[in-house]
Amino acid sequence: MKRLVVWLAACALLAPAAAWAHATLESESPAYGTELKQAPTAISLHFDQYTEFPSIELFGSTGKAYAAPAVVHGLNVFARVKGKLPTGAYTVRWHVLSADGHVVSGVYTFGVRVKAPPPTEAFGAGGPTTTEHVIRWLYFLCFALLIGSLAFRLVCLRGLELPRPVERRLTWLGGIGAVGAIEVGIVAFSLRCEDVLRLPFSKFIYGDLTPIADGTRFGRAFTTMTLGLALVAALLFLAWLLERRSPLVAALVLSVALLSGLSLSGHDAVDAGSSKTTELADWVHFAAASMWVGGLIALAVAVWPVAPGLRREAFLRFSRIATVLVGLVLVAGTYLALVRVPHLRDLWTQRYGVILSVKIALVAAAVAWGGVHHFFVRPRLARAGSGVGRSLRGEALVGVAVLLMAAVLVDSKPPPRPVPSPSTQAVAAKH
Repeated sequence: MKRLVVWLAACALLAPAAAWAHATLESESPAYGTELKQAPTAISLHFDQYTEFPSIELFGSTGKAYAAPAVVHGLNVFARVKGKLPTGAYTVRWHVLSADGHVVSGVYTFGVRVKAPPPTEAFGAGGPTTTEHVIRWLYFLCFALLIGSLAFRLVCLRGLELPRPVERRLTWLGGIGAVGAIEVGIVAFSLRCEDVLRLPFSKFIYGDLTPIADGTRFGRAFTTMTLGLALVAALLFLAWLLERRSPLVAALVLSVALLSGLSLSGHDAVDAGSSKTTELADWVHFAAASMWVGGLIALAVAVWPVAPGLRREAFLRFSRIATVLVGLVLVAGTYLALVRVPHLRDLWTQRYGVILSVKIALVAAAVAWGGVHHFFVRPRLARAGSGVGRSLRGEALVGVAVLLMAAVLVDSKPPPRPVPSPSTQAVAAKH
């Protein structure tokens, strides 16, 4: 069986890649992401091949259009700017027909005497949707399966003789987490790009994604995390192929490190009040929650149904570790809540605060559930019946719901921080 899998993987790697022949944007003026001192008089795009039927749209932050009809001059496409652009942020949207018959599109931003916004905040972008919330939740869940199953296997089951069914289920959980995170991450990136480009998928597939992939924290984090997850998947495959544990250790360390990409590209890295401390707290929050929820799933799915002899020892070991993980979740989460929510009333008057309140309630329920396991189930585990397994699955489901609330929070804007009054600023300046 393993030889067959290796042969299929080799065939996939050696398969020839399809050639792309559509037009590629090589440069633009004004350049992407620049802050101009003087307003431009034209928009110019340079491609690597001849194009036809060009369209260039230039929008201000209020949606006012400034571009005249576009024309083709050799490999360049021009559009004159109508009037003089006032100070502000601007969005350029373009479409051309390349020689292979595909419509190529793109979007980028620049500023006139102000900083250019990221493409994800270009005019016309609708922002995260319900579908994106669900996709991000699946992304978090995949990371929890990956990190939680690896940590559970390497820490909670360390030194124990594992039955074959337990090893097989843990391997499947880790593999599903790694591959799922790659695939779901690609879908999440595609949905965000589709929203920014404002194109249906049939045209979006030929879009220029460079400004989003290279010019935003979100894009750079996606690229790094996807490549890193591919390496994690390779390590998991190597551990299964060679039946060695050392690649699993490397996979766990790399997975936890990659999780920092969510913190470095989220609100805790760019919003007011953000700092290296909030980024670190957010990373600790995600990592501890992933190990806790993923470990619960591993215990409930990989050990409890198929290995009665391991139940007691695995439960006791996980219970000790879960206490530390839940403590980290609570401490880091409390600190972040104090930073993100300036006023107590924001918990019920602001959308972000309401979602945070629901998440807090779910975490409290999960902690209470875990407390029941720790103080009542653990002392009598030797006499516990099948009801413990159902209770573990219930606690795991509550943890999964916590991840859902976290996904919605990541895509939500925290309440604005209060602006100091002029008198307060004057007093602060004197001191």
